[in-house]
Amino acid sequence: MTIETQPSPEGNVSGGHAFDVDSRTGFMPPKPPIARLPATWEDWEAALDLAFAAKLKCGDHHGLTPDDAANSEAWRAQVRKMPVLPVTGTLASCPLLLRRAHLVLTFLLHFYVQTLPVDAPVLIPRPIAIPVVRVSQQLDIPPLLTFSDTVLYNWEFKTPPETTDAGDEAPKLDNLRSQALFSGLVDEEEFYLCSARIELRGVEALELMRQTMDEMFVGDEIAVRRISGYLQTMAGVINELKTLLLDVRKACDPERYYNLVRTWFRGEDSDMKKRKWVFEGVKEEEDLVEPTELSGPSAGQSSIVHVLDVFLGVDHQSKTPDKPSFMSRMLTYMPRNHRLFLKHLSANPRPLRPFVASMQDEELLESYNKAVLALKEFRDAHMIIATLYIIGPARRAAKALAAKDAEIDSGHEPTPPGKDREPLKGTGGTDLVKFLKDTRNRTGATMISSA
Repeated sequence: MTIETQPSPEGNVSGGHAFDVDSRTGFMPPKPPIARLPATWEDWEAALDLAFAAKLKCGDHHGLTPDDAANSEAWRAQVRKMPVLPVTGTLASCPLLLRRAHLVLTFLLHFYVQTLPVDAPVLIPRPIAIPVVRVSQQLDIPPLLTFSDTVLYNWEFKTPPETTDAGDEAPKLDNLRSQALFSGLVDEEEFYLCSARIELRGVEALELMRQTMDEMFVGDEIAVRRISGYLQTMAGVINELKTLLLDVRKACDPERYYNLVRTWFRGEDSDMKKRKWVFEGVKEEEDLVEPTELSGPSAGQSSIVHVLDVFLGVDHQSKTPDKPSFMSRMLTYMPRNHRLFLKHLSANPRPLRPFVASMQDEELLESYNKAVLALKEFRDAHMIIATLYIIGPARRAAKALAAKDAEIDSGHEPTPPGKDREPLKGTGGTDLVKFLKDTRNRTGATMISSA
């Protein structure tokens, strides 16, 4: 499979390398990301090592002990004493190092924020605040944890390839492990690797898109037959992505994920106390801009899923002109070149869906609808996973808390959570249930009627 690097018609999937889209690994880098920054920035790496070793717990962790809280504060005190390291020289000029810096600094940031007492203001200290904003501005992504930090640039081989020639092949899906984990749990690693496997398996879909769009520029009867075949194959690939998504259940326990992993991902708009995140010292730096986008990592930041939507013509645009949709807003959290790739693809002068509708070819229409249906079923699977890992545990946690409060207050049976409660939010800050249903329904509505 190849993604051409020569100049291509506007909107084609060619030119992948210009957008950091590799022919073997898609949106993931072709080689394991850098595992440690050079010595100049060792203080950041050392602070992250200490956080891992200390086995820190979130400030709202059920059963948090005074010793746990003291352990967290001791680590935070060390962070506050760190020097404000420069983002210059080798670091500033190397995208690979900047990506590693973003990962390290945002892990530090989330360790710091999420271990704070629940009633403490969120003041991110200068040693983290200034460099993370500076690195993020260079990369053109928000200064907090993103999907790319936990998935795309957070992996290595379990067993390194035996020969250098093996680097010409895509990593095997079962030969990956994560570089950084908040909890150290297999459940967290499996959650990240599930997404990594989807990204890697989705590479075939990128090639099928390229082939389809090449044939659309020809547009004759033979081209239509080929496109029908490509779309049939794409439906099979998307079905495999669904299987990979559901496979997360094999090694990721829902209760452990909800209580011990997911809490680390929260951004400002998922804060239970609605606390504003203040980046100390950023206002004083003339070249820095105070952050406004502070949603946590979300599957909505996955480039491969956005590409499938764009290619198949799924419309996620907001009905309110001055308010971007959640999916549109999540583009901001993607690596810059991946955003440019999506913009390039969206500029295709001959989109697939109108092409299929205009051809009035039964086989082509059936193949297209099969691919869209597969994507809708992928989103059905996402709802299953969200129910299992977030909605179910959240309801059980709320019921347990209500029972505890009722026992303290009166001993009476607690009233289940009612409609007056705020809707459950995803890590990206959206109303989770409404968002998942809406994206699923929009996908289903993309199918073309045969009438």
